[in-house]
Amino acid sequence: MCTTRPRRSARSAAREFHHRLLALATTVLLLSAPAAFTASAVDPDKALQGFDEWVESVMKEWKVPGLGVAIIHDNQLLMARGYGYRDLEGKLKADGDTLFAIGSNSKSFTATVLAMLEDEGKLDWEQPVREVLRDFELHDPVATAQMTAVDLLSHRSGLPRHDLLWYGSPLDRRELLARLRYLEPTEPFRAKFQYQNLMFMTAGILAEEITNKTWEQLVKERVFEPLGMERSNFSVDEMQRDPNFSYPHFHADESEIARIPFRNIDAVGPAGSINSTPREMARYVLFHLNRGAAGPGEDAARLLSETNAARMQSPQMVIQGALAARVPGETERGDPAYGLGLMVSTYRGHKHVAHGGGIDGFISAMDWLPDDGIGVVVLSNTNGSGVVPQLVTSNVFDRLLGLDEVDWAGRVRKQQEQAQKAAAAIEKQTLEDRHQGTQPSHALDDFTGTYQHPGYGKATVSLVDGQLRLAIGFIDAPLEHHHYDVFVVPESDEPVVADFSGTKVQFLYTKDGRVDRLTIPLEAALSDIIFERVASEALSDPEFLERLTGTYQLGGMDAVVALSTDHLTLSVPGQPLYEMVPESGLSFEIKGLQGFRVEFELDQGNVESTASAMIAHQPNGTFRAERKAN
Repeated sequence: MCTTRPRRSARSAAREFHHRLLALATTVLLLSAPAAFTASAVDPDKALQGFDEWVESVMKEWKVPGLGVAIIHDNQLLMARGYGYRDLEGKLKADGDTLFAIGSNSKSFTATVLAMLEDEGKLDWEQPVREVLRDFELHDPVATAQMTAVDLLSHRSGLPRHDLLWYGSPLDRRELLARLRYLEPTEPFRAKFQYQNLMFMTAGILAEEITNKTWEQLVKERVFEPLGMERSNFSVDEMQRDPNFSYPHFHADESEIARIPFRNIDAVGPAGSINSTPREMARYVLFHLNRGAAGPGEDAARLLSETNAARMQSPQMVIQGALAARVPGETERGDPAYGLGLMVSTYRGHKHVAHGGGIDGFISAMDWLPDDGIGVVVLSNTNGSGVVPQLVTSNVFDRLLGLDEVDWAGRVRKQQEQAQKAAAAIEKQTLEDRHQGTQPSHALDDFTGTYQHPGYGKATVSLVDGQLRLAIGFIDAPLEHHHYDVFVVPESDEPVVADFSGTKVQFLYTKDGRVDRLTIPLEAALSDIIFERVASEALSDPEFLERLTGTYQLGGMDAVVALSTDHLTLSVPGQPLYEMVPESGLSFEIKGLQGFRVEFELDQGNVESTASAMIAHQPNGTFRAERKAN
């Protein structure tokens, strides 16, 4: 699960292009329900000769600090081991029992729980979600009325990612759910596959609503405990209390790899917050290879019906666009589709089920060939080289299928060269688009303030040491002037800021010159998201408002500003009492009078002083009213 939006810089463009190519490798899977596998004639020990050295070579080339790998062959765990370091800084080695964040591989756990509830008659796959989850509402009324659990689990809601709604947000699941109605779709309901984390969060809430238990309780009781996944957990906060966990790492530049802070994404846990080990994830893959049974053999406990196990691994939604595109000449991978929390395709003619995952500092892959009894789990502790987990799974498949090894690493090198050229072209175009010699229309201080979107929440612009800064969620990035009233987030080695590098922020203003909006391209599939300027919290503080009260001489009349509980009022002789509604800065609208607005000036601009004047903006002009001495 990618938790941040694609970077728009040249460097980020290369990564984005590369990640899309990588996605082809991580999203190809099974085309039909799992069937009993055929035991392989391949000698696994012989097939894996030289594998350790090969893994170490790709880790070195793509600068991966640590890796955890588990391999299943003929329905048995063949190996679970670690490579490199779980903590590069402390030189602590990774092993088969090291905890890593698995990101979006958590999605299939959510789908599994819902499938179990369907087995028990507590959930109907075809029942609209809103009949159970009454406060579920989307921007599209058709999707609101007709969305089912299958729709939630197969990325066909019509919504693009909208990840910044939750990334770094202090909101909990229910609060995030309440904001879904403000997110614009980009496609009609069920028209197109669009990867969507918030719908999986909603699926987790649906399970909670049905059972009156938390999503975490449900996964632990129904999946972790029966499969013996004793150390798997649901939060990076909890993971760090384990004696054997991996730190997240980031490629600060072409050569340096550094440890980065953990990112807590518990609010969207059903979409991606699980942490696990290679050995315990292998038990989970074996559960799906055994079509819902806790292990091989007729005596194994059945946790999930074969019908729903098959449904999870069967196509529910065709994948179109970039994820479905294959490299010209590539014949090894089939056209991908999405099941329920799993992706479905073929690998070299063999049915293939898989999913990938990623949060800050971690990339994971789990893949299996259900007709061949082969499964692979790869967990890594850097998101700077996301290609490696899939290189490893593909290499294991080639070896255990007894096929000539495809030089996937060589192909990726060529793809990266193409990405670098494309990135250079993007950077050149960006430079050409800039109008040199322009200046902002306002003083920088005029752009500062709080701006708000009903879904995405607050964006705060401040002025620090003569430079604007934008804070939204966990993002706190400097803004450099690009041209006119457009500012850009510069290149940065700071992980979160780096993901925003190249993002352009535009400020807009009203006819009378007040900066009242900013726009940010937070969702690539949509027009820029508009944040409207909101009043300072001080404008609702009675203590502060008291400093604005008094009598102001306006055109020969006394205009009296008074405090009424928690808001200001304005009285003018011969007219009714008006309520003053906070707008922005020290500006107020006059309720009931369209086009009328007043703003206050403080003595010598001192925020601790009382108001010295009131500026009245009216349709027939702008007038200054001096405050009369008491």
